[in-house]
Amino acid sequence: MPRSTLLTAALRRQLLLNGHKSRSQPDFDPVPVVKLFTPDGSATWLLTELNPDNPDLAFGLCDLGLRSPELGYVSLSEIASIRGRLGLPVERDRWFCTTEPLSVHAGLG
Repeated sequence: MPRSTLLTAALRRQLLLNGHKSRSQPDFDPVPVVKLFTPDGSATWLLTELNPDNPDLAFGLCDLGLRSPELGYVSLSEIASIRGRLGLPVERDRWFCTTEPLSVHAGLG
């Protein structure tokens, strides 16, 4: 699945904007912009920003289904190459909507 199907142009713009804000505002705690998941597995990614210097790198809360979510950077191209147990590709949750910042989702706030 090409990464262009994981993120719309509008989501990509917001993620990049958050990446720039994160650099200039050390206490920036953005709301997750997009949720990606494996439909035939239990991996989930709540992404808040893209690295402006390398837009393949996204930051967010990553849970590979092992009950130990972590904050960190992930490669969108690597996520796009993942297949679940039935061979299904990662999907974007088109109905994902939250108003809570990432720190709340990560259990830090």
